Amino acid sequence: MSLNSAREIWEAALGELQVQVSKANYDTWLKDTVGLRDEGNIFVVGTPRAFAVAWLEQRLHSLIRKILIGVTGRDIEIQFETSPAVAESVSKDTSPAVVTRREASIQGAFASQLNPNYTFDSFIVGECNRLACAVATSIVDKLGCIYNPLFIYGGVGLGKTHLLNAIGNATNGYRVIYTSAEQFTNEYISAIREKNTGEFRHKFREVDLLLIDDIHFLSGKKQTQEGFFHTFNDLYNTGRQIVISCDCPPSTLPSLEGRLRSRFEGGLIVDLQLPDIETRLAILQSKARKLRSTVPLDTLDFIAARYTHNIRELEGALNRVITYAKLTQLPLSLELSQAALEGITPPPPQPPSANLIIEEVSNYFGISPQQLTGRDKGKAFVLARQVAMYLIREETKQPLSLIGKLFSGRDHSTVIHNCKQLTSKLNSDPLLLQQVLNIQNHYY
Repeated sequence: MSLNSAREIWEAALGELQVQVSKANYDTWLKDTVGLRDEGNIFVVGTPRAFAVAWLEQRLHSLIRKILIGVTGRDIEIQFETSPAVAESVSKDTSPAVVTRREASIQGAFASQLNPNYTFDSFIVGECNRLACAVATSIVDKLGCIYNPLFIYGGVGLGKTHLLNAIGNATNGYRVIYTSAEQFTNEYISAIREKNTGEFRHKFREVDLLLIDDIHFLSGKKQTQEGFFHTFNDLYNTGRQIVISCDCPPSTLPSLEGRLRSRFEGGLIVDLQLPDIETRLAILQSKARKLRSTVPLDTLDFIAARYTHNIRELEGALNRVITYAKLTQLPLSLELSQAALEGITPPPPQPPSANLIIEEVSNYFGISPQQLTGRDKGKAFVLARQVAMYLIREETKQPLSLIGKLFSGRDHSTVIHNCKQLTSKLNSDPLLLQQVLNIQNHYY
């Protein structure tokens, strides 16, 4: 069959993509896209949401290009762009929200545990959290209609609690509960002990929006997981919005029932990554303004360079410096900051050595360093070798020729090929991406 229009070509490509990506990813990122233009060597795909452009570029570009080459029979590049016409079409096709607004007095009783300081306006957006923030913002006026459940994961102190509260604070007129998984567990156990499970069910199943923080606390707690499973089903089946935070993706949650994991993975999963230097500086500048304190830029640079893995520690360090200046009645300066943080400031993280990366990758894949760096072409060895070469290139910035020598004298072109292969796999395989992140966590 001859495919003439951009729309026809893209429909054929979507048919293959639907088979190769998960249902959740397809429904979230691809289902509403259209083929806009076929310009010979460039194919343009339209998407209704701006933040989807970056996600498709970063995660699915290689896979989509490969499929389009197969469909069209020619070498072709792909571009993504936001299309107002597509957005309007999606808006018309979207079913009306099941959840309706309530009287503010009713909503207020449910939302009493929300932190009023955690809003979208006070959330500093950077490349590390742009997607998560965009998705969180988008669900506010469409509770239960899109991205349900929304599962946000990331390390300690990266903004998960802030985003959950921001969603709750932005949903004026809805009945909202924000709670931690630990508090949910305590209330559930108390309800069973005091024989008032009816009151517990009424509280958690009559809301429009349920925000559950630190869901990993439920790991291993079978009875509470049972209670949460039924609460989740009741809310989901009646079109209520559920937002969950966790320190890891559902696929790696220990001791979690398969049926709960399946439900978490059936929605949209977004992550919060470590903030880059620009984001850390923006966070410090915002915090300084709130404290009505003028902090020299070199002082902010010093703090931002020393605290890289935790936003709470970053803000805590700034608080300590400002307080120290007030108590000593000395002007804020780089020297004062160094004195204020002496003894508690962590040393800047050192990049791992190539040998350490080889050791960690070998341990993770259950093979020896000799097998990893050798010439065995077994499937498990090839993947592990690609991961190791990729991480050494990214982390150590060693010349490609030196990396090749570590792997039985391979040349630089082999290293480039292996790194490209892995990059392509990471764009289309979220589980592999998480495995690589897990390896990185081991040596940092």
